[in-house]
Amino acid sequence: MSDTTSGRAGGTENTGAPGPPRQVLADGVYEAVKAMVMDHEIEPGARVGIESLSRTLEVSPTPVREALARLESDGLVTKRSLAGYRATELLTPQGLEELFEMRLLLEPRATALAAVNADEQQLDAMENLVEEMRGRPGSGERYVAYREFAAADQRFHDTIARAAGRSLLADAVERLHSHLHIFRLSGIPGAGPLTLAEHDRVLRAILRRNPDRAAEAMTEHLRRSLERRRTRRGPDA
Repeated sequence: MSDTTSGRAGGTENTGAPGPPRQVLADGVYEAVKAMVMDHEIEPGARVGIESLSRTLEVSPTPVREALARLESDGLVTKRSLAGYRATELLTPQGLEELFEMRLLLEPRATALAAVNADEQQLDAMENLVEEMRGRPGSGERYVAYREFAAADQRFHDTIARAAGRSLLADAVERLHSHLHIFRLSGIPGAGPLTLAEHDRVLRAILRRNPDRAAEAMTEHLRRSLERRRTRRGPDA
């Protein structure tokens, strides 16, 4: 991996002027390494060297280790005994089909339950996330261009799953890490507005407390997303 400075985490750790608070530094390193993985600066399947990243980001190894542990939880890197970390491989066409198969099993049911069980705070959160996505670009050549859209998109789906009132179901949805894997693929121009329109239909059905329509809208969204993927693999979920 080359020592690029495009993902610097906000300066060096030194004993001179006071540095940023520890959590700010840790979050900055996490976002910097995450961007490298998402943009393939760290190639899929490649070894992720802690010392190399420390030099590139001009920080000590400690926040890099913390960042990699978080990225392992995200499903973006894997850790093997005595072999260190590697970036996870991209989804294959078969893997993409299986991912959406699981989503179609889980998310329509979660959405129907959310239409019945969501409280006012959760409904407000869903509305706010859709509005947040509306002001963000849904695609781009680099992760920094669409990361806010991707994060809000993920939170929208996770909030629906949590609002279902079934903790095991919500955990299963969240463990798929579907958005992070999908957004690592090449972009689909114009996917953002299509996703937003589909999310609007899901949201309206939930707000109207219509479980059948909510499940139908989520199913339609996932199937259209998969079809766009089949046509041209890119960030759209």
